[in-house]
Amino acid sequence: MSCCHASAYTVPFEFSELPFDEAVRLAADTGVISGDAGPLLETVIDMLDELERPDEHFDVIQVAGTNGKSSTVRFCAAILRGEGLRTALYTSPHLVRYPERMEVDGRVISDAAFAHGVSAAVEAGRRVNARRTKSGEGLYTITPFDLLTVAALVVFAEAGVDVAVLEVGMGGRWDATSATHPVGVAVTGIGLDHTRILGDTLAEIAVEKAAVIQPGRFCVLGEGTHDPEVQPVMDERCRACGIEPFVVTHEIVREPDRLGGSLTLRCPAPRGTYEISIPKPSYQAQNIACAVTLAECYLERSLDAAALESSLAACPTPGRFDIVRTDPLVLIDACHNPQSCETFISSVAQIVPTRDLRPVLLFATLADKDSQGIARALVPEFPRIIVCQTTSPRALTAEDLVCTVSEELEREGRPASDLMASFDSVADALSFATEEGLPLAVAGTITLAGEVAGLFAR
Repeated sequence: MSCCHASAYTVPFEFSELPFDEAVRLAADTGVISGDAGPLLETVIDMLDELERPDEHFDVIQVAGTNGKSSTVRFCAAILRGEGLRTALYTSPHLVRYPERMEVDGRVISDAAFAHGVSAAVEAGRRVNARRTKSGEGLYTITPFDLLTVAALVVFAEAGVDVAVLEVGMGGRWDATSATHPVGVAVTGIGLDHTRILGDTLAEIAVEKAAVIQPGRFCVLGEGTHDPEVQPVMDERCRACGIEPFVVTHEIVREPDRLGGSLTLRCPAPRGTYEISIPKPSYQAQNIACAVTLAECYLERSLDAAALESSLAACPTPGRFDIVRTDPLVLIDACHNPQSCETFISSVAQIVPTRDLRPVLLFATLADKDSQGIARALVPEFPRIIVCQTTSPRALTAEDLVCTVSEELEREGRPASDLMASFDSVADALSFATEEGLPLAVAGTITLAGEVAGLFAR
């Protein structure tokens, strides 16, 4: 641990403060500043250099992986906050609003802080590209994730945090968070996701994510890295970097006995073994264990057991087995690929073993995801299904969703009537289910989880 940083941070140049709505518009753009040279990791490095490295005013822990990384970063930040540190959290995507991606000491940053950070990042990008133009170099393409990552690091530095836990957006090698210099990293697990960019085998994807492992950093390998295709990649990377990784394990002592019930698990970590009882689903056990090991490795000491349990119990996991209404039930999970869907189903099945007693599935997915694989994981596990189209431009249409679900029902030999209804909007689907008094399990894409959560937040 090296959380003592000598000086406060201020942005080293003047810039215009953007209104919040304009900051959100830029953050949601497909290319804030487009050019021939990018997107590249050097873009973010040069922007941070222009800002005189705000990320060097606090420690960084970086978490990569296909599934579980959002929960792991949340749990890790909560544990470190419970140990008395001023913490920051950077995660993606948001469920409802962009500021949700950045937290300081367990609270989502204000709209003003978000706009301020984006404003500083925009000006840094403008300055970098102006200098490249002057020297005859191609303009960088500054992606939304580049912009948001730089903005977060500015906000965290100005807030005087001790440590920031950063979730990798995609991959690892070229991710914007890799422009920082983490003191430690974790890889939660590897699954098939973003195959068009990262590769279409687990080993290829593992190579990209394992790139966050670098000499001089401690490394935690989550239980999802134990796959026979993945583990050799991780082991070889650690050997090449001269690192002995900390390998995560856990033992479930008692499963939740109802939706929303408590999980008891035992976490053997490098400096202590902890028994924890918290109201979380069983699939979170490996993420909790990973976060416990991360926190111990960073602190270089054992954890306060009482503070650990209370920190984890109070830690929200938006969109992760999240009950937003109890009567009738609405359970949201942001599972968005076959692997995470199977994990979700495993936890549902442990609590409600009989399919006919489970809620109705409210299902949507995105066109650029493995929609058939996701449907194959989810549809057979619920008695009835409602499909709806999200507002994402990448959304699979309601018509295509009907075809996908119908094919799965036919494959299972189930009646077509098990597909209850289809809707062109999430709001209409939710209104129908509420009017009918139907309990819902909402799953298939982060976008669907966010839209449902947003409707309940109003």
